[in-house]
Amino acid sequence: MVAENHRAGYAVLVGRPNAGKSTLTNALVGQKVAITSAKPQTTRHTIRGIVTREDFQLILVDTPGLHRPRTLLGQRLNDVVAATLSEVDVIGFCLPATDKIGPGDRFIATQLAQFRRTPVVALVTKIDLVDKGALASHLMAVDALGQEILGGTGFADIVPVSALGDEQVDVVAEVLAAHMPLSPQLYPDGEATDEPTEVMVAELVREAALEGVRDEMPHSLAVVVDEILPREDRPADKPLMDVRVNLFVERPSQKAIIIGKGGSRLREVGSRARAGIEELLGMKVYLDLHVKVAKDWQRDPKQLGKLGF
Repeated sequence: MVAENHRAGYAVLVGRPNAGKSTLTNALVGQKVAITSAKPQTTRHTIRGIVTREDFQLILVDTPGLHRPRTLLGQRLNDVVAATLSEVDVIGFCLPATDKIGPGDRFIATQLAQFRRTPVVALVTKIDLVDKGALASHLMAVDALGQEILGGTGFADIVPVSALGDEQVDVVAEVLAAHMPLSPQLYPDGEATDEPTEVMVAELVREAALEGVRDEMPHSLAVVVDEILPREDRPADKPLMDVRVNLFVERPSQKAIIIGKGGSRLREVGSRARAGIEELLGMKVYLDLHVKVAKDWQRDPKQLGKLGF
């Protein structure tokens, strides 16, 4: 039975690339629903993570980092963010405590000022990596940014948080939920995301492929799941899922990086991704990876469409 004062709605986490949005999404949900990477521009799809508590349900929409686009892909990712911002109940603006407020943060704050009816909560992330003095100064700078650009009293709330250190994660959930409308649950108990299995599998492969590669690779790598099929003629107590995935890069040199000498790196990618996919599907997986070149796909409208953008 839903409590009379139960709240439910949608929240979006925004911020410049590598501000901690995906890590915070996973911490709030309590399991991995968004890929994380030290490389910027890792998130390509909006991943909904569902946080269900006794008195509220929070549906988190993770987005690509808002940035000044340099390619058609970059513009399309920004369009995804803008469309999402217009439909949510509250916006969480992630500002890492480890970095001074810069032009990228001001650019995003200016974009958020257009959505006057939607409350914006400043989430100061990565607080475990700074001392108390630096954190206090950063919180004051964040408050000043909100008052300068958003007008009025600025940010609706300012919450310091460490997703990896599990500091104030529950407070973030409660603060965001306080801005939700009164509503019954929107999703059943136990659901953590409404993303299709194919999207989750592709993201796990992409995360594994990005591990340890050079800075330009995240922008050039796209992953598409070809098929997910149960292997026939397997005993009922030992099922096996065949998962075939294509990794697309823009240049032959990038293909060589992903594959590695004698295929060594691609085997590492497969091993790392397989563990996550088996956990997701709940059974053993045969993972078949193929690396292909799609020249300059980030700038080609037809290829962007084929790759799901």
